[in-house]
Amino acid sequence: MVVFRSSFADWNQVPSGSMQPTIVEGDRILVDKLAYDLRIPLTHISLMRVSEPTRGDIVIFDSEAADNRLVKRVIGIPGDVVQLRDNRLFVNDVAAAYRGSCAADGSCLLREQLGESQRHIRLQTLSPSPARSFGPVLVPADHFLVLGDNRDNSADSRYIGFVPRSEIVGRSRRVALSFNPDNYYLPRAGRYFKQL
Repeated sequence: MVVFRSSFADWNQVPSGSMQPTIVEGDRILVDKLAYDLRIPLTHISLMRVSEPTRGDIVIFDSEAADNRLVKRVIGIPGDVVQLRDNRLFVNDVAAAYRGSCAADGSCLLREQLGESQRHIRLQTLSPSPARSFGPVLVPADHFLVLGDNRDNSADSRYIGFVPRSEIVGRSRRVALSFNPDNYYLPRAGRYFKQL
């Protein structure tokens, strides 16, 4: 079982809200560890690359810079030029399109679309993050630029830098189950095997 969880598939607890609204606190997400590499069990040593992370993938990685395992979304792949201008995303000089609305408390729930890649993101206009703008930056070879979907509350590539390909341990496309920390950790209905 240990070998299976270290090399093929596992689940990962999500303790923070940096990927809201896609992933919420208390979710246990399924991690496909064969999505990108075939590895020696219990190590990060890759025997064979199976595929490469693509823009829009939700990846799990052991960040040396953050000294923690993180879950973020791939925004820039090697060779991309990425920029944020007041939380508006540009990749290779193409601006993302946004649809959605903001509440009276300044929280905005928007749908961000860039080419075929789209996702829901959350912004906070009344207490914005100091990292609402950065770049343009060129993503180097064998590295990826990742952002949280909760843009004003995420420690991502704006703080920890580019993510080396070797740190990425898998991809997630589904919630396994979810426990609500605000309700005595009782299971949340409607999130079992929910697609991300």
